[in-house]
Formats: sequence, C-alpha cells, structure tokens
Amino acid sequence: MEHTPERPLRVAILISGRGSNMQALVDAVMADHLPVRVCTVLANRADAAGLDWARAKGLQAECLSHRDFDSRDAFDAALRARLDALAPDVILLAGFMRVLGHDFVRHFNGRIINIHPSLLPAFPGLHTHQQALAQGVQWHGCTVHFVTPVLDHGPIIAQGAIPVLASDTPDSLAARLLPVEHQVYVQVLRWLAEGRVTLKDDGRVQVAGVDHRAWAGDTLFE
Repeated sequence: MEHTPERPLRVAILISGRGSNMQALVDAVMADHLPVRVCTVLANRADAAGLDWARAKGLQAECLSHRDFDSRDAFDAALRARLDALAPDVILLAGFMRVLGHDFVRHFNGRIINIHPSLLPAFPGLHTHQQALAQGVQWHGCTVHFVTPVLDHGPIIAQGAIPVLASDTPDSLAARLLPVEHQVYVQVLRWLAEGRVTLKDDGRVQVAGVDHRAWAGDTLFE
C-alpha cells in the first residue's frame, strides 16, 4: 500500500548508540516530506547519544534497557509489548546491538528491517570491516535486509558497495562506507513508504518498478 500524509508509514527505529543511520532516516523524512511518521526512537542503552538527538528533533525517544531484565526472553517480551502498543508498520534496526530472539522475530515477521555493514551473505556478525580486510576482498559494502530468526541472513532488499583500498584500515573502511549506508537505508525507506517492497513467498524481495537495487559508491544502479 502506498502511504500518504493522511496515512503515513508508521516507523519505529531501534538504536544502541549515536544512531547515525537513524539520523539519516529522520533527516530524509523531514527534508523530503516523506509520508512517514517516526512513532518512536527506542534504545536499549540509557547513554545512547541518538536519544538526545531524536528528542531535539521533536521525536518521541525512550530507553528500554536490557540491563533491567533478568533474561533475554524477558527483555524481548517487554520490547514486543512496547512496540505492539505503538503499532508500527515497520521496525527499522539502526545500529541496534542486541540479537532478537526467535519468538520476537516471528511475531513481527516481515516487518523488521536491518542494515548490516557487509555484503551479505559475506561476513555476518561483528567486526565486518576487519573480516573484509583479512579476507582480501576488493569490494566491501552494506546490506539492508528483512530480519529472520537466522542472524544476518534475511532476504536482501538493497546493497551498497565501495572498493577496498590498499591503504584501508577497519576504521577508514567503516568511515568511507557510512555515507553509502545512509543512502541505501534512506532509499529503502522511500520504497517502503511508496508501497513498492514485497517479500515474496520464495523468500526473495521484489521492489516494483526497480530492476537493480545496488549502489557503487555514490551511484545508484536501478
């Protein structure tokens, strides 16, 4: 369904730190007048700098600390209840550094989207930039994908790539990739707001009117 200002796409954004991808998403919503309503920015850490940034933008921003719960399942249950009360159409993970349990993911099946700093299925998990350099790959990138119970293996919506330079370190590679992450995630949010993204029965993603969903540096191929 294509969303309109009268029926905007309701989005919850989950973060754990400064939330640079969250900031790019919010800035795009505001600058481009996308038919999107960010119903909450939620962090699992009280010291997440992104919370103050979101509040300064006039958004509802809150902390649900995982440290307040005795188990992962208890935290997941509380997070699920909070999100159910807000009724978002989609949940965007933007540097949310918690592995969500199977029951949580199944409850929101087809509604949770993540951005991961590698060209999945390569390098799931942590330390992706270091892994890329250690393996000697010549292209590195990011992937926006639907979240499934299998960590970092969900259906791919879009990807962005940059060349790996001989002089790269994990920090320089991460810094050069970050603007591409922002571009890719913002474009995916725009497609979602336009009602163009479909998760097919065979587990692949289709975006109506788009043949190629890839970036190389600053160039979008579509």
